[in-house]
Amino acid sequence: MVERLPGRGRTLRVNPVACDGIGICAHLAPDLVRLDSWGFAILAAGPVGAEDERRAGVAVAACPRRALFITTE
Repeated sequence: MVERLPGRGRTLRVNPVACDGIGICAHLAPDLVRLDSWGFAILAAGPVGAEDERRAGVAVAACPRRALFITTE
């Protein structure tokens, strides 16, 4: 796990080129990811809250195209 610095958060990101629109991420983290009309991920704005970190990590790990990732800002 990445150590958090005061005032810094973790943000869920998507590589739109790598995303195939499979949609597993939206099923695993519905509060963080929704799908557009073609099935591609649209992410919630802002940092991932502490209560959603586990779900974000599960969605990242489950992405078959490795299009999701978490950055620390």
